[in-house]
Amino acid sequence: MRLQQILRNVSKFRTVFDFGGRDIAHWFPGHMAKGLRQMKANLRNVDCILEIHDARIPCTGRNPVFQESLNVRPHLLILNKLDLADPSSKQRVLKQLEKSGVENVLFTDCQRQIDANIKKIVPMVTQLIESRPRYHKEEDTYYCLMVIGVPNVGKSSLINALRRTNMKKGGRASKVGGEPGITKAVLTKIQVCERPALFLVDTPGVLPPKIESVETGMKLALCGTILDHLVGEDIMADYLLYSLNRLEKFSYVDQYDLGEPSDDVQHVLKRIAVKLGKTQRVKAITGVGNITITMPNYTAAAYHFIRAFRRGELGRVTLD
Repeated sequence: MRLQQILRNVSKFRTVFDFGGRDIAHWFPGHMAKGLRQMKANLRNVDCILEIHDARIPCTGRNPVFQESLNVRPHLLILNKLDLADPSSKQRVLKQLEKSGVENVLFTDCQRQIDANIKKIVPMVTQLIESRPRYHKEEDTYYCLMVIGVPNVGKSSLINALRRTNMKKGGRASKVGGEPGITKAVLTKIQVCERPALFLVDTPGVLPPKIESVETGMKLALCGTILDHLVGEDIMADYLLYSLNRLEKFSYVDQYDLGEPSDDVQHVLKRIAVKLGKTQRVKAITGVGNITITMPNYTAAAYHFIRAFRRGELGRVTLD
């Protein structure tokens, strides 16, 4: 009886998200524009493009500006952060990408010390390069790849994982961070394999100059490719709750002791704040004077909710 009641309640949840006329702030910093110019200028020295994207949003947010480059070089799409994406969505994603003309796709988890798919990258890239004429680079005995993608999808982590796998070298050859915009410039060549001699060029994350829709921007923001304050953590938390319910991912219920799924973000954030002890003291004006009361800190709760999703604590979710 209890399960039937929960299912009836869930069936009444939102089927469409109301963005309330909001728009995504324009975010195309100077280093992004400069990086894009440098990438185009260096393309003639590149044998293959490695496009890194977040496996949770395999189609959303892939920068159309890159397509000019991808059309003239062999291309391998690497969907990283597989540990955070829904494993049951892989075949559907592959079919969807195939329809859009993307044939060479690999799923990876660069945070793992050993990832079998990382080992496949060098052989795949070598085969792609050798299957096509290299024109002015025929005399070169090494291969050069360019790593591209939107911010915070794991480009630098991939470079470090390739070095760790193929050259048995520890340390970080490329800076890694958890916020978008860590890599600011096109770097010098970084060797990631000795046989064959293979070099990568890291690049800054580049977003489309104009994000095509508010929903696209919201998915990008939830996955950390747009700075949170440009979107607003309150609306991000609400869209996350809507998405989890739509996908029937109810891990948040047990995570925050809710008892049952909810479509009310204020209710969920209040429970999160209470559970985590995130409160704030505010002054209130009453008929008997000013008093100080303790209130749930909804902003802090939203911050925690979003980051719990990004860490995979709310289950493995593919938003597309």
